[in-house]
Amino acid sequence: MKQDAFPPRAEARPETLVTHGISRQDDYGWLRADNWQEVMRDPSVLDADIRAYLEAENAFQESQMAATKELQETLFGEMRGRIKEDDSSVPSPDGPYAYGLKYETGGQQPIFFRTLRDGGKETILLHGDKEAEGKAYFKIGAASQSPDHKLLAWAYDDKGSEYYSMQLRDIESGKDLDYRIEDTGGGGVFCADSKFVFYIRLDDNHRPSKLFRHEIGTDPAKDILVYEEKDSGFFMGVGKTQSGDTIVIDIHDHETSEVWMIPANRPETPPVLIAPRDTGVEYSVDDHGDTLYILTNLGNAEDFKIVTAPKATPGREFWTDLVPHKPGCLVLSHCVYKTFMTRLEREDGLPRIVVRRLTDNIEHSIAFDEEAYSLGAGGGYEFDTTTIRFTYSSMTTPSQTFDYNVETRERVLRKEQEVPSGHTASDYVTRRLMAPAADGETVPVSILYRKDTILDGSAPLLLYGYGSYGISIPASFNTNCLSLVDRGFVYAIAHMRGGKEKGFRWYKDGRREKKKNTFTDFIAAADHLVAEKFSSHDRIIAHGGSAGGMLMGAVANLAPEKFGGIIAEVPFVDVLATMLDDTLPLTPPEWPEWGNPITDKAAYEYIASYSPYDNVAAKDYPAILAVAGLTDPRVTYWEPAKWVSKLRAVKTDNRLLMLKTNMEAGHGGASGRFDRLKEVALVQAFALMVAGKA
Repeated sequence: MKQDAFPPRAEARPETLVTHGISRQDDYGWLRADNWQEVMRDPSVLDADIRAYLEAENAFQESQMAATKELQETLFGEMRGRIKEDDSSVPSPDGPYAYGLKYETGGQQPIFFRTLRDGGKETILLHGDKEAEGKAYFKIGAASQSPDHKLLAWAYDDKGSEYYSMQLRDIESGKDLDYRIEDTGGGGVFCADSKFVFYIRLDDNHRPSKLFRHEIGTDPAKDILVYEEKDSGFFMGVGKTQSGDTIVIDIHDHETSEVWMIPANRPETPPVLIAPRDTGVEYSVDDHGDTLYILTNLGNAEDFKIVTAPKATPGREFWTDLVPHKPGCLVLSHCVYKTFMTRLEREDGLPRIVVRRLTDNIEHSIAFDEEAYSLGAGGGYEFDTTTIRFTYSSMTTPSQTFDYNVETRERVLRKEQEVPSGHTASDYVTRRLMAPAADGETVPVSILYRKDTILDGSAPLLLYGYGSYGISIPASFNTNCLSLVDRGFVYAIAHMRGGKEKGFRWYKDGRREKKKNTFTDFIAAADHLVAEKFSSHDRIIAHGGSAGGMLMGAVANLAPEKFGGIIAEVPFVDVLATMLDDTLPLTPPEWPEWGNPITDKAAYEYIASYSPYDNVAAKDYPAILAVAGLTDPRVTYWEPAKWVSKLRAVKTDNRLLMLKTNMEAGHGGASGRFDRLKEVALVQAFALMVAGKA
């Protein structure tokens, strides 16, 4: 697929940079806005030269895909047709009420509501569409009710920069109090008597560095600083245990954590440290009365274990094993209720929920029989309950919401995802393959295709991958991919090293000095899919976003001949420069994931050896679509802009290369549920174009 017009060319403005005595030249560093902090808050202050280049790329992308406009509209219509527009969650009980969210037909934003516990008339707490009126971008960060059910703390971002403004709403009147709390991390946590709310404030470099306590009805300028994190390499969050007894301050990077606690009924008490941070040791906390239940990898428990400790003496020397470490069985999360505890764990690539009765420690599991599926467990609002709620889906089975009685083991289906335009699960096949890697490992690959698809190597295939931060990509139901599958595509997810699909070891073997395993695993998955005749290399379109976009850039450099196309959404492709820039929001906390090239020459050299931007070379590349967000604080817009500019200058083919920058959004793209589908339709139209099906 060749371009049919002259693309824009960014001016090369060479700059020589020296680190550890090693020189590198960056021709397109000028695309990084020096005033990026201001741009996050007000995109109109973007440098005119940078804006002109981005808008020229947008115009080129529009021209090159003009012929697919009708196809994009068709795809959008199909995807929208699979969404129940007036959908509603199953309300979750909390004391005298039950809380839920819903959408109206045609509505883009969620509507938060409550009813009496046993049902009845709905009270609208927050109408997202009304709040979003007149805004090009609008996203609700969180909305949570106070324990006395009189207040709603909610936060919104109207620029895509993830600086959230928090408001407090009087539920009875439906009106917000006459002030806002700016630059928050997205939500608030109430104390037990509802008189105070705790929140995180972001600094000018977009780092969650300070925890404040706000007294309801007072001037936010007088809010009390409760905790300040001085190390820019750590994130901070605030939450509450399932019992509601303890407010939890969570300090963490990608391999180390530290937790402080405050009694929810004594909110003005100084926070108490549970255990000091110790590099490589992670832990998270729930509680029950005077006992803490702690999920941790302490003591070489690579796949985690659960221990208990007295609240009065919470230090590590008092930790006692409750659920011992089982190698290969990764404990993902835990939740403690009045009479039982649940944990979500994954073994052999498949999840299950384990219920443990606290009186006698008897356990039983909730699991399913499909080759590949997704399972999710939510804590709900209540502590004194015998019912838990979980969700289940597979690549062929729409999402199902169950209520489960832990005593009777009765499972009640409360909701099944509706596909208004129709969905017959038996028309599709889902498979789990194991692709052999060069070093003897096997890479799980989840696959979906129509039963009538001919598997002789001629089918086009979209291969999705992520493979970073230990994040596992679930084999869940995705209505959007059906538009490709119904047109003859095979849809595949490669579960490479860097995720945790095969335990914590799988994550460790795909980060820092082993990061290249992620890339070679993805290529191995592509090779195996071709060997098994699911597709051929020139008909595979690779797809990834964020850190998965870095994967796209890396495999484009390593094995361009093995892909017909590359889709890189908000791609982290300028890894070396970003990891050398400690002023950026995520750089210091990311060093445990990638290595610190500022202080470590070996880390510098290793990152430099795979960083996609730095390894663009004079050779043929597949057709490429890159997508960016101007106000993205996670992967800054200039990373894909620099990458595309360099590719244009040095690649030797004439295949299509496009950059689409959303000038009114950030990392997640458009905020409305239907506006986002238009971006998905663009991506799918590109895939169909590459496959010759547009």
